[in-house]
Amino acid sequence: MSVKIDLDGLGVIVTASSRGIGFNVARELLRRNARVVISSHSLENLKKAEEELSEFGEVHAVQANLFRQEEVENLVKEAWELLGGVDALVWNAPNVPCEPCLLHEAGYLDWIEASALHTVAPGYLTTLLVQTWLEKRMKGRLVYLNSVSVKEPMPPLVLADVTRAGLVQLAKSVSRTYGKYGIRAYSVLLGSFDTPGARENLRALAEERGEPFEETWEREVLERTPLHRTGRWSELGSLVAFLLSDEAEYMLGSTVVIDGAMTRGVFL
Repeated sequence: MSVKIDLDGLGVIVTASSRGIGFNVARELLRRNARVVISSHSLENLKKAEEELSEFGEVHAVQANLFRQEEVENLVKEAWELLGGVDALVWNAPNVPCEPCLLHEAGYLDWIEASALHTVAPGYLTTLLVQTWLEKRMKGRLVYLNSVSVKEPMPPLVLADVTRAGLVQLAKSVSRTYGKYGIRAYSVLLGSFDTPGARENLRALAEERGEPFEETWEREVLERTPLHRTGRWSELGSLVAFLLSDEAEYMLGSTVVIDGAMTRGVFL
């Protein structure tokens, strides 16, 4: 019988969580007794997600466009009030609008958008939380959900691969600078999970190649791992919950891979 980590009321912000990875991670954390604030730029999707997640525990919804400074600031402010204090952040990001696209297809504004989404937004959100944790002399935990493609690039995701690679350094830098104050961070490199975003990207790729979606999904996703499947949400939820728990304290700054052995290389 598996034993779930009990997060015992931990107050967590999960960004971009009205569907896909963020939604499922929020649900798994609620199942482990965390209290969660979810966010999305889409109010309609956010309300639907809040309703669905409410059966699993205490969840609050805050609309936030991660491209806008004032909405990132409001997300922290509102989450702090709703939860009575924020103990942790699980960073997740939606897709860059132009992806999937190859390098020669990307324009200047596409690079600006990718940098704002995958570098500026998580960096600034981290700054806001670390400032408050230091002021209040609180411990804090940060988990940046990332992708194994920052280590083994996928050409149609070049914008995301390049701009979110910095999250690995961000986790290490936060941990080395503020670990002595009880503030720790981790980067989690994900392999394939069955999400609406993943299916949208693969459907666009299949159309470009003129082949059936099922064939593209089989070759580009399922055949990449010896398990011949995508990751399970319970597996990702257990990993994130562990990193948020005190059991993972000495792992601060670590980069953790959960990809079903999809990538071929050894990451050093």
